[in-house]
Amino acid sequence: MNLLFKTRIHLPFERIRDQFNRDLFIYLSPPLLPFTIKRFDGCKKGDEVHIGLLFAQQWISLMTFEETNAKGWSFIDEGKTLPWPLSNWKHHHRVDKISATESEIVDDIHYECSPSWMAPLIRPILWSVFAIRPKRYQKFFKD
Repeated sequence: MNLLFKTRIHLPFERIRDQFNRDLFIYLSPPLLPFTIKRFDGCKKGDEVHIGLLFAQQWISLMTFEETNAKGWSFIDEGKTLPWPLSNWKHHHRVDKISATESEIVDDIHYECSPSWMAPLIRPILWSVFAIRPKRYQKFFKD
């Protein structure tokens, strides 16, 4: 299953890239989903993020790709250890250059569940977790 969110920001992509850090990660987190950050390396290839969730579940993501070019900046986090019922997670984060002063943040998420019939059932939950991001991105990156 896929989720896709796009947010236009009035800043150059380099300024947005430079602020993709632990503070932004915390700011984007949903208010009703308690968690603890056990490790946050960053967004470069090889970095890891470890999160403790309810009922002693863990979420560990590995950054498997990171690139900056003339079109913008992107990185991919892939789930290494995921909470039930997630069995696969790939989140492609992109900051696309629209102009010298405007960018678009894209959250392109692919996930799978085990059992597979759970994927459409958890879609509304995942959607609600990420649907708050566009407004939060706009507030965080206010110029």
